[in-house]
Amino acid sequence: MMSEKRKIILDCDPGHDDAIAIMLAAKSEVLDLLGVSVVAGNQTVEKTVRNALNVCQYLGLDVPVYQGCGQPMIRDKQVVAGDIHGESGLDGPVFAPLTKQAEKKHGVQFIIDTLLASDGDITIVTTGPMTNLAMAMRLCPDIIPKIHEIVLMGGSYQLGNVTPAAEFNIIADADAAHVAFTCGRKITMIGLDVTRKVLCYPSIVERMGRIDNSAAKLFVDLMTFFNKSQKEVYGWEGGPLHDPVTIAYLINPDILTVKEMYTQIDIRSEQSYGRTNCDFFHYMGKEPNSFVAIDIDPEKFWDVVEDGIRKYS
Repeated sequence: MMSEKRKIILDCDPGHDDAIAIMLAAKSEVLDLLGVSVVAGNQTVEKTVRNALNVCQYLGLDVPVYQGCGQPMIRDKQVVAGDIHGESGLDGPVFAPLTKQAEKKHGVQFIIDTLLASDGDITIVTTGPMTNLAMAMRLCPDIIPKIHEIVLMGGSYQLGNVTPAAEFNIIADADAAHVAFTCGRKITMIGLDVTRKVLCYPSIVERMGRIDNSAAKLFVDLMTFFNKSQKEVYGWEGGPLHDPVTIAYLINPDILTVKEMYTQIDIRSEQSYGRTNCDFFHYMGKEPNSFVAIDIDPEKFWDVVEDGIRKYS
């Protein structure tokens, strides 16, 4: 007898790697993707919501998409990553004219309504700034006990990628991350420490391209652009596929090694704003509030990606 699918909301900012996360989640045999809420991050929210709609339409997915917050909770300036994801936020693929539309409900309200109506069995997966989730928590604290788990791509217990200290998704709205990490629910942080170990080398692009279906074509188009920008900015031969690690982990938890730690978000200092201060050695003596990914099995990860792509026609 097949066990019940795990219900998830994917809150994202597409983004090349977010697009692959949508691809893997939507057709998974173990996940039930209830909806996609979109936040500003890799580009402005108008662009990221359009990108989510384009990906869903291209892949023939009947998944509702909700536009969420266009700026951080408190800070005035929205950080975007045009140097990595291009002017559209999803440069590379050519999409047909868009007919799929976003739902009228705001992304934050979608999160609130869905959690309130649930049996406490929904996992929130965030692969962009955590603004939508944090705003939902502040607007309606009653949702917090209803969250089964939060799984995020963000942070790092070692090096950042925007500053020496901070990773993009956290520095883009560190106050929102602070709200999430102090909410008291189970939270699993998948940071740069492991996502930088799954670089999408040309051999991987070729491997997925041989599958020869719509998802494989989209993967190749996305990664061809993504790898080029990653090489220009970081010097890597392959771009790290950050965001899909969250979905791959939910599909096959064996891909990650995690360690319980106390994690505190730096929302005060100038030099280290947005750092995820993870107490790896338990110096502070505080009760752990997060599970932090410290290693990944790349082969198992790429197997999950390949299996996900093969589910399309």
